[in-house]
Amino acid sequence: MKKKLLLVNPVTPGKAQFQGHKYSTYQPIGLGIVAALTPDHWEVDLIDENFESYGYREADLVGISAYTPSANRAYEIAMFYSAKGIPTVMGGIHASMLPQEALRFVDTVVIGEAESTWAKVISDFESGNMQDVYRGELLSMAGAPRPRRDLFNSRYNLASIQTTRGCPMDCDFCSVSVFNGRQYRCRPVEEVLDELEEIPQKRIFFVDDNLVGNGKENEERAISLFKGMMERGIKKSWFSQASLNVARNEEVLYYAARSGCRMLLIGIEAEKKCPLDNLSKKMNLKILHRYNEMFKLINKYGIAILGGFIFGTDADRIEDLHARAQFINKSRIDVIQPTILTPYPGTTLYKKLAESGRLLYTNYPGDWDKYDMSEALFKPLQMSQQELKAAMARCYQFLLNGGNLLNKFIKTIIFTRSLPAALWAFYTNRIYRSMAMRKIREWKCVRGECAVKAQSVGQEGTSSGKENK
Repeated sequence: MKKKLLLVNPVTPGKAQFQGHKYSTYQPIGLGIVAALTPDHWEVDLIDENFESYGYREADLVGISAYTPSANRAYEIAMFYSAKGIPTVMGGIHASMLPQEALRFVDTVVIGEAESTWAKVISDFESGNMQDVYRGELLSMAGAPRPRRDLFNSRYNLASIQTTRGCPMDCDFCSVSVFNGRQYRCRPVEEVLDELEEIPQKRIFFVDDNLVGNGKENEERAISLFKGMMERGIKKSWFSQASLNVARNEEVLYYAARSGCRMLLIGIEAEKKCPLDNLSKKMNLKILHRYNEMFKLINKYGIAILGGFIFGTDADRIEDLHARAQFINKSRIDVIQPTILTPYPGTTLYKKLAESGRLLYTNYPGDWDKYDMSEALFKPLQMSQQELKAAMARCYQFLLNGGNLLNKFIKTIIFTRSLPAALWAFYTNRIYRSMAMRKIREWKCVRGECAVKAQSVGQEGTSSGKENK
């Protein structure tokens, strides 16, 4: 009989995240790749808690991958199997950053990318000689395995595909360069196009941390990908992540739009120099004076901008948070992603805050549930934790109220002249609104002072914040 590998994609119950919504949830392609790397004499099954609650299934080996906010759920499932004497393996970003913590709950940890290690994991399991830790190498992406898409839940409306890995930017708050390296590695364009032709979904998420990269060579590679989609008749609507420098080359935008790009997630983070300095967001510092020009260029080609903004840096005062909300509202940002600065393990930010004793929630692993980019996790320099929460509640309500989202929708239609882009942006905004309102209700259950009116930001955007103290 075949050995059985059970893969699990854990989701923390009750968290205000994207999980469980077919229009916004992303396929767990990391587990799909692990499945593809598993020998044919194994049977592979996948439990995906984006769409189904965990239920016990027989297995010879259990593999789990988790981000930090779902680490405890991963540990919970792992302990259930360990109690039955079934070996468990954990990989992914959280276990890679904290392997010794993970080893308290699982038998084996895979650090880093799995492509160079999984065959060894399986071989050692079969010989009864599994190690505690396996360390992956950063391999070329040429010939990279395609994920086992047959294992993904059929309710996924959005398919995921990866074309690059790594990021040279090394921002203080980001763990991408720690996990995937600082070298920008690209899959051959023809291999990506071959995989795209096999994907049945009409909507695609390129999960690259920066689809276009930086520099002329990477821009030409992106253009080649977009042209290839057009030449092969691959008709998909898609979105991805990119740096704001994507607007430096209008040819990139032109072919991205023609190949089906409807929206780009761009890490703007802040509209002023001091918070960008604080975050080591060097790319944006160079083009800060061109923000509005670049926003217009992206919209010009029918692409909506999903703007990621960070609140709560050491440079932020209460009035700066309000001013950031005002900037977002007045700008051509089509989709609003306001998050609280979160110190993920493995990042420079986490190390700084831990060494200075400013982290507020360190009862690990239990407190990892709070690390979802919507909680004040450390002592701010310019305000109290409660003042930060209250200011964020006001910003959420001001930016994500229904009337404002409708106004954004109309402006997106006008600026992009693309109804598909505007609709994608509008529905994404509604999801962010749902998550933000859920967080505000959570805060109200704990502290009454977060019950504030939406118009407060508009009225107090330039105040000293005294009313919040």
